[in-house]
Amino acid sequence: MGFETDEASSSTHVLIPGENVPFLGQNQQLSSPSKTFANIFMSLVGAGVLGLPYTFKRTGWVMGSLLIISIATLSYYCMMLLVYSRRKLESQFEGAKISSFGDLGFAVCGPIGHFVVDVMIVLSQACFSVGYMIFIGNTLVYLFNSSVTEANRGILGFLPKSVYIWSCFPFQLGLNSISTLTLLAPLSIFAEIVDLGALGVVMVEDVLIYLKNRPSLEMFGGFSVFFYGLGVAVFAFEGMGMVLPLESETRDKNKFGKILGLSVAFVVFLYGAFGALGYFAFGEETKDIITTNFRQGSLSCLVQLGLCINLFLAFPLMNPVYEVMERRFYEGRYCLWF
Repeated sequence: MGFETDEASSSTHVLIPGENVPFLGQNQQLSSPSKTFANIFMSLVGAGVLGLPYTFKRTGWVMGSLLIISIATLSYYCMMLLVYSRRKLESQFEGAKISSFGDLGFAVCGPIGHFVVDVMIVLSQACFSVGYMIFIGNTLVYLFNSSVTEANRGILGFLPKSVYIWSCFPFQLGLNSISTLTLLAPLSIFAEIVDLGALGVVMVEDVLIYLKNRPSLEMFGGFSVFFYGLGVAVFAFEGMGMVLPLESETRDKNKFGKILGLSVAFVVFLYGAFGALGYFAFGEETKDIITTNFRQGSLSCLVQLGLCINLFLAFPLMNPVYEVMERRFYEGRYCLWF
């Protein structure tokens, strides 16, 4: 099942191909609880948050809240199962080092498990990253090229959306060359402050609009929209692929479960409040992207720019993709080119 015993030695170990050298090196810096919390928050919160008020409109605010809480609870349970599985295997086999999902897949299913897990991790995290860039490009076009003529007018022969996306490229090269999540934590904290500030402004505005208009609201949307709400809730917690890298870079491993639990609980509160208040403010008029309800003004620009900053700085946290590529093509060593 992926484990092999060296009969010439008294110790039992896991043989993991291509990982004789740890990905981050022997003397990597480890994250404090606050840095770990910031990185977890950044890995969980994505562009889908702007669509939560519309989801609450479809499902009803009570059903939407219950779905968010249920999926968050299951996600936390599954993430901790992965952590406990890694710890269990490392404790049973002396010298075992399981630093990634691929290692865990190899330990329980051998080379096939290793390959399948690596492919799934790369596809999921890379697709999230591509989605981030598309969202940033679309948002900047909406903010700075709002008219049809401006949106189609080329910049140096290229569409504005393409220019905005490729403008991120050199900056992302620099950010993604940072070798550890610990060193990215200050950027995560900054992005978290910007994101929370922008979302907080929207929620305050939602409360003021609700007190003025008081639209009719639905608590439950019926069974027909249950799976729609379920899909959105699952998508909202997109950072499960980061749990093992984040735990491996935590200074106090015994506190990781508590930090993860607090992070998930905080995100649940943020998601629930943002989704419900957005629906409360506009009722049946709630649009699929809540900022469009505010039209193109300073508030809408603030929120969307805040989320763009959040996603731009969250892009380098897609650490498992680089780890997989370096393990398979560079003997597990840190490689600036990858």
